[in-house]
Amino acid sequence: MSEKCKFVVLLVEDEPADVHLTRLAFKEGRLLVDVHDVPDGVEALAFLQREGQYQDAPRPDLILLDLNMPRMDGKAFLQRFKALEGLRRIPVVILTTSEAESDIVDSYDLGAAGFIVKPVDIDQFIASIQSLKEYWLTLVRRADS
Repeated sequence: MSEKCKFVVLLVEDEPADVHLTRLAFKEGRLLVDVHDVPDGVEALAFLQREGQYQDAPRPDLILLDLNMPRMDGKAFLQRFKALEGLRRIPVVILTTSEAESDIVDSYDLGAAGFIVKPVDIDQFIASIQSLKEYWLTLVRRADS
């Protein structure tokens, strides 16, 4: 996307269909959002720390994180991410199919700012992403660093 984008979102998601739907939902909104996606926690940490192919990666304003991924799952990512000085204030919202109470509790205990269960219905999924965008990127005041 162009440099006109006001907000940067890092989507940590291994399912291509969910990546596509999330991008579509952001695109349908009026607010310009630059969505970057990586398939797992290992790649997300590299992106955030600007390592390897991500040397020019922008700092995200919001991280959307799936829990169930290969190599490094969402909980392991959260644990490592929250130890990164200077980055740990970026809000992380869990976006997952899991409805397990233990996943919800663990996510909040590890520092997640929110937990959303992915709706199965496409229209509901898009509405959820647009509500998320409105809340986190328009209403909430975030720390600059």
